[in-house]
Amino acid sequence: MSAASRAPQRSNRATGVRDTRERAPRARARRRAALTAGAAVAALLLTACGSGGTSGGGGNTNFVTGTDGISTAAKGERAAAPELSGKTLEGEHLDVADFQGKVVVLNMWGSWCNPCRAEAKYFAKVSEDYADQDVQFVGINTRDSSTGSALAFEKDFGITYPSLYDPTGKLMLRFEKGTLHPQAIPSTLILDRDGKIAARSLTALSEERLLKMLEPVLAEK
Repeated sequence: MSAASRAPQRSNRATGVRDTRERAPRARARRRAALTAGAAVAALLLTACGSGGTSGGGGNTNFVTGTDGISTAAKGERAAAPELSGKTLEGEHLDVADFQGKVVVLNMWGSWCNPCRAEAKYFAKVSEDYADQDVQFVGINTRDSSTGSALAFEKDFGITYPSLYDPTGKLMLRFEKGTLHPQAIPSTLILDRDGKIAARSLTALSEERLLKMLEPVLAEK
């Protein structure tokens, strides 16, 4: 076989090698992205049902944490809450943005979580007490493998406000780092009337501490 007839065959083989090498980095990149997302969810859920933590206002953050563990951000320095929408435990569509104009209490919880059980009666009571004062409670239920146990939890504690069903924690991961984002189960956030995060707690709340978070934001004009 002449050199001329062998040249196209070498070119074809070379092209095949290049195609394989070009596909490999893309496949590795996709695997890394999937692993990173999975690790982020796992890291969040590892803190579940713990005692929570506190973050100061240092670095690039614009919030401070009091000795009671409640973190607050001054009006004008608050981060907007991310898009939080999906199916509720009852299978209905809910978008937290639809409540803009009200003060929103966001509670991240799971039926398997003992601190969540400890605080549930206070959330049920305060949600009813403030129902006619432009306050909307919304739960984000996580790590319950089915809605049955979560619905039973709500029935046991008399919770009547809706909860988004977020079994893998994806909604919670939408919050930006460096903001008042949820880091544990339970976590509670107060959104002001503009949909911005005004306060956060990373531990179970008593009625007194829940009102301490809620009332200053409700009093804002």
